[in-house]
Amino acid sequence: MREYRYISADSHWQPPADRWAHRVPDTYRDRAPKRVRLPNGGDGIIDEEGRITFGGTGHWAGHNPQDFDPTVVHFDEEAGLGTAEQRLREQDADGVDAEVLFGGSGTTSKDPDLRRVLVRAYNDYLAEEYCAVAPDRLLGVAVLPNRGVDDDVAEMERCTKLGLKAVLLGTYPSGKDLPTPEDDRFWAAAIDLNMPVTIHTSMSRRMGGRGDAMITYPNEPEGYDRPPIDIVDRMARYGTRHCGSLELTQMIMTGLFDRFPKLRIYWAENQIGWIPIYLEQMDMIYEANHFWVQRIHGLKPLARRPSEYAREHAYWGFFDDPFGVQQRDRVGVDRILWGSDFPHEVTRWPHSIDVMDEQMAAVPEAEKRKIMCENAIEFFHLES
Repeated sequence: MREYRYISADSHWQPPADRWAHRVPDTYRDRAPKRVRLPNGGDGIIDEEGRITFGGTGHWAGHNPQDFDPTVVHFDEEAGLGTAEQRLREQDADGVDAEVLFGGSGTTSKDPDLRRVLVRAYNDYLAEEYCAVAPDRLLGVAVLPNRGVDDDVAEMERCTKLGLKAVLLGTYPSGKDLPTPEDDRFWAAAIDLNMPVTIHTSMSRRMGGRGDAMITYPNEPEGYDRPPIDIVDRMARYGTRHCGSLELTQMIMTGLFDRFPKLRIYWAENQIGWIPIYLEQMDMIYEANHFWVQRIHGLKPLARRPSEYAREHAYWGFFDDPFGVQQRDRVGVDRILWGSDFPHEVTRWPHSIDVMDEQMAAVPEAEKRKIMCENAIEFFHLES
């Protein structure tokens, strides 16, 4: 086992899709994403529908606020976009022993068959060509098709054999924005495979307002196209949609963790300073409302307080959050994972460890070690 000191539990591997396009079968090769030179002199990727993606704030590392231009990226010159060997040198420059690598750029498509093919090609390249250079330092997260439970379970099983360290959910396993009973086959499979499940910031795309309910209630009063007051919406409101509070509340209120007490989920790159008030207010709102929700909607009462499920089953990632570090005991020191977010715009590379040493100057060494590496070792099963 490698001796880890600092593990970034949230980094990004987003090279141009043409790096792994050779993994796409010949029958689909002409439909794979391709590199193009843009009028501004930068590089971009074009998909079969003519949509071009480029640059953005994902290539921040190596630049400074004065000269950074999110519209111009040169794929072969940027930090974080090079070979595996380059990535290891970048880790060394930052003092980081390993990185959990989120990605998936270029794998989207409206055609479900093409989506499956691109996802498979990406995961194959990530596991067998990129992470294989240093599997104890390059910790790949598999992308899933998000086209239904059968597809997601099949790809998760395949990626477990490939040696990837986790799977990334972009939707619920059914492909929907709401939890459904069919998702349970995925959760059961993840536990059986001992495959960690991650969500990067969030997967839900909407939060309250007019529209559908946040979960499917057993009973719906006649005359309403949605509940007059949605308890899930209210319980999640003191968090933020971008940071996973909605789907965690959905999971809690539909009894997911009662059915699967071994399930743990990691929400990456969310900061942690907001979590204490979210947990506090979620409990208060539940206590004030769950009786009428049970009576009118038929929703079963929870066996425990909502915050207890959150503290046990949710892991949280942060990158630069002095206030959150101060509130760590109210979040749960065993449930916090640090990540550098390299090479995105909030990264402090190549000074990440210096920044965290300063923020954690008053944190006991044992707690700091949990946050900076031990929690990642435990969640991603790196001890094996």
